[in-house]
Amino acid sequence: MPRLTPRLLHHRDATGRLLLGLAALALWEAVVRLAAVSPLVLPAPSQVAQVLVQSLASGYLVPHVARTLAEVLLGLLLGGTLGFALGLALGESARLRRLLMPYVLLTQVVPKLALAPLFIVWFGFGLLPVVVMTALICFFPLLENTATGLQHTEAAALELFRLLRASRWQTLWRLKVPASLPGILAGVRVAVVLAWVGAVVGEFIGASQGLGAVIVAAQGSMDTPLMFAALALITALGLACYAAVLAVQQRLLQALGTRAPLPA
Repeated sequence: MPRLTPRLLHHRDATGRLLLGLAALALWEAVVRLAAVSPLVLPAPSQVAQVLVQSLASGYLVPHVARTLAEVLLGLLLGGTLGFALGLALGESARLRRLLMPYVLLTQVVPKLALAPLFIVWFGFGLLPVVVMTALICFFPLLENTATGLQHTEAAALELFRLLRASRWQTLWRLKVPASLPGILAGVRVAVVLAWVGAVVGEFIGASQGLGAVIVAAQGSMDTPLMFAALALITALGLACYAAVLAVQQRLLQALGTRAPLPA
């Protein structure tokens, strides 16, 4: 029996996931056809795929995809940058953490869907309120993972940097941040997934463009296959973004793993 290498195990697991997904779609298709379920209630996967291909080929979904992607990227950039910066501050200062953390938690406890009408009142209709909604959702994972990672830097490494007379700035950027990078990047992965939630929820409330707006319009016209097509496209794009971040993370960690973090 051949030895199962990690690469072979990975390919076997990937094949298993693909077969499981295809089996689920085949079961869905069979149930819909055998039970003669109305497309208004539950369209078959083949019908959803047909509507998706037609909508993309005709160009109908293209501007909506571009709009949602822009909202996701802008919200992720804004929320991630603010979360990382404040996470650095809270991770470096226990006093600041005690002062600000309750208010940070307050922003996360409040349901984002309840804030969406207020964002429309404050920022109007269009791109800005959706970007703000997305940024608010992406903000906390970066903040929490960054602050937690900085606080759990190894004591021995901190002592080494102290003996080498490294400044606080050098210790932060050459020891704490590189050591916390796996946790910070995990926060980025979570934020990427949540960014799609924020963008689509924001579009549900007051957007005229975007995949969330397509779902609302399809619901109003009772076009269930188009709703499922938009949901499938959102899922595919979200998975693609997650896979891209994961690939960048692996390359970055491999590159940094070859260098010893010593102060300049």
